Amino acid sequence: MGRLDGKTAAITGAARGIGAEYAKKLAAEGANVVVTDILDPAEVVSEITAAGGKATGMVVDVTSDDDLNAMVAKAESEYGALNILVNNAGLFANLELKPFFQISNDEFDKVMTINARSIHQATKAALPAMMRAEGGKIVNIASGTFYYGPPGLSHYTASKAAVIGLTRGHARELGDKNIQINAIAVGLTESSSIAGDDKWDRARAPTVDSRSIKREMVPEDLMGTLMFLVTSDSDFITGQTINVDGGKVNL
Repeated sequence: MGRLDGKTAAITGAARGIGAEYAKKLAAEGANVVVTDILDPAEVVSEITAAGGKATGMVVDVTSDDDLNAMVAKAESEYGALNILVNNAGLFANLELKPFFQISNDEFDKVMTINARSIHQATKAALPAMMRAEGGKIVNIASGTFYYGPPGLSHYTASKAAVIGLTRGHARELGDKNIQINAIAVGLTESSSIAGDDKWDRARAPTVDSRSIKREMVPEDLMGTLMFLVTSDSDFITGQTINVDGGKVNL
């Protein structure tokens, strides 16, 4: 038996990269998974079902209330409830590294909307279903950049700081509803979205050198923390951010 048997999870930004690995992990632990992304998530759904898991896919724009409400409705209609939400969708791999004074207002607003406002929207959409389920777990994907502010990514860093702020604020309002909401601050991870992309070479070696655990980080390094936060192990923890980066930042 899996640790998430009988639970239903919705994951945003799960058609590739770390999000896809989150979806496969939760399915492997027994969850029914609603795999969503602005890209077609069919390949991830096929991988899950081929391995014996249960999953359905949807194209979802996380800046659209209609799309997010449809995601929640799909979870309840297909599987009877929504118990877990992983707010993973965001812009990162495709961003061009540039000084803050070269970032246009439109680009800044786009990053903030997709990376931060979408969490406000998705959590709001999920709330009625989680209340019907008498509780739930929400995991927001933040970033270790919040702690050290790397050059060239000021808009991304600001958006992930907002994710941590939303996590804290929402936790205060959801605690009496038996909904725990926490964040994972993710270090530079060699996911399928950035692996082999030489744009990130300037960050790879310095990042590994700055870690206590001196190796590249891979998606599997995040799965234990994810499982902790979506199971009953974390029932008395909310509003927190867990930094997973091999000891680059010690808090």
